[in-house]
Amino acid sequence: MKVFIVIAIFCAVASAADDYCYKDAVEACKTTNKKYTSTLNCTARYGAIDAVQPELQKFANHHFIRSFEYLLMSTHFANYEKNRAGFEKLFRSLSDSKWEEGIELIKYITKRGGYMNFAAISEDLALENEVDRSFELYELAAVAKALDFEKKFALEAHEIHSEATRKSKSFHDPEISDHLEKEFVHKQRDVIRKLAGYTTDLSDLLDGPDSSLSLFLFDEYLQKA
Repeated sequence: MKVFIVIAIFCAVASAADDYCYKDAVEACKTTNKKYTSTLNCTARYGAIDAVQPELQKFANHHFIRSFEYLLMSTHFANYEKNRAGFEKLFRSLSDSKWEEGIELIKYITKRGGYMNFAAISEDLALENEVDRSFELYELAAVAKALDFEKKFALEAHEIHSEATRKSKSFHDPEISDHLEKEFVHKQRDVIRKLAGYTTDLSDLLDGPDSSLSLFLFDEYLQKA
């Protein structure tokens, strides 16, 4: 019986030699080369994180960029000329939300063994930033722009989700897709629905007999929302 146990142990050790982390750890113990020990495969990286990490980095940076843009839009409605506290609250809330989601993305990337690259942004957004843009918009135009922003976020999340769910050994990663669904996709659905409703309501109100009063009352509604 003892002989059988010893043989089983040796077999288990032999099979463990196929594990990359185990191999690296064993080799690291045989050398004092710091450069070698820093290349261990004993990391939290697995699945499709290598494939989708660049897109996740861009996604996080896009959240930070939009956060500052929403903040600019909110301050425009908080000045003495506009004095639209409800619209200021709406865009400041969107700004805070994007900032928090960007931080959450960084935490997730590092949790999966990745790193953050703050220089990574999409070509479309880079070209957009080269254009002289103004965020001093009227109420309807501002909400419409926010709706466009949020739809772009939703589509970007869909693209990353698509990469993570490709049916191949190198790409398929249900954990990434599940995280995107819970933390972003479902939330985007609700935000888009809300902004779409605001856009429709504002269009109808501004087309009415007393648009100034309607706009004032709508701002009052946003303050309480």
